[in-house]
Amino acid sequence: MPLPTFDPADYPIQLATKVAHFEQNFAPFGVANTAVHASTPLHYRMRAEFRIWHEGDDLNYAMFDPADPKQPITLETFPPAAESICALMPRLRDKLRGNESLRRRLFQADFLATLSGEMLVTLIYHRQLDEAWETAAREMAAELGIGLIGRSRGQKIVVDRGWVLEGFELNGRQLRYKQVEGSFTQPNGGVNRQMLGWACQQAAGFGGNLVELYCGNGNFTIALSPLFERVLATEVSKSSVHAAQYNLAANHIENVALVRMSSEEFSDALAGREEFQRLKDIDLDPFRHATLFVDPPRSGLDGVTLELARSFDRILYISCNQETLRDNVAALQDTHQIAASAVFDQFPYTHHLECGLLLTRR
Repeated sequence: MPLPTFDPADYPIQLATKVAHFEQNFAPFGVANTAVHASTPLHYRMRAEFRIWHEGDDLNYAMFDPADPKQPITLETFPPAAESICALMPRLRDKLRGNESLRRRLFQADFLATLSGEMLVTLIYHRQLDEAWETAAREMAAELGIGLIGRSRGQKIVVDRGWVLEGFELNGRQLRYKQVEGSFTQPNGGVNRQMLGWACQQAAGFGGNLVELYCGNGNFTIALSPLFERVLATEVSKSSVHAAQYNLAANHIENVALVRMSSEEFSDALAGREEFQRLKDIDLDPFRHATLFVDPPRSGLDGVTLELARSFDRILYISCNQETLRDNVAALQDTHQIAASAVFDQFPYTHHLECGLLLTRR
């Protein structure tokens, strides 16, 4: 598949094609009136990764076309990236070009931006980093007003801090999120706000309690928690759990119990098949008839978690893979039906389409 082109004039047709495919894919399950949440056609990505291509003493950002993987495509800018990333790219490149310690054997540059204006850059090298690198890196980071991390094999040097603090308004609340370098965060900040808004709209009026699996850094947890009496959220990634704990405190959320465990482990616990020390202080009974929220990896829900989902009257399901979502919906057809659907175009100009479903008991 060749590299995509980024022409805003083509975007409406491309999005319409993806929406039509989704509706056709889920037509057997009665999907209708799908809410479509478009992206801005340019400057939507809050994360970007570029190879660094060296030619003598010069260097440039580069990408590679899968159809011709040995030929670099050098870049002056990258239209899908956030405007702050595009503005930083030439300034950072010029600084790197002018400093041997920063330039030598630099392999890759990763950018993490926020809607709130913070920026973290990770520079990845094929050599060990020394004091000269750190001195130059601290000077450059201060001049550019960015956070900076240097990485090489077995080595990580953090200049200032290894995370950014995202902040934006949602439904009259100002939300804040710690986003850690190397951990998953939603790539399209604007569409993420739309996803959070849709999820809150669906959950409004549910009341009761919420069980959330795969909570990550608390992206949905923070948004949804005021709509429920109590929330029990689980996540297996240690760095994401630490970020979620920070975010709960930063947003003054006090009705969430956060547990580091997999969805399979939680399924076994709720079904009474196994006991876990991590849950010793949590009464699971109030959560047996709660609303379930899931945002799983591309593989979707495994068989054990699907059986758990059957016990909930309402399931809010966000998916980054509509094929595994379709399989999961088919597996739940005897107990649940689709009550609402939405699509969120996190990745314009690609075939990917984020999906959202509200499933209710038949």
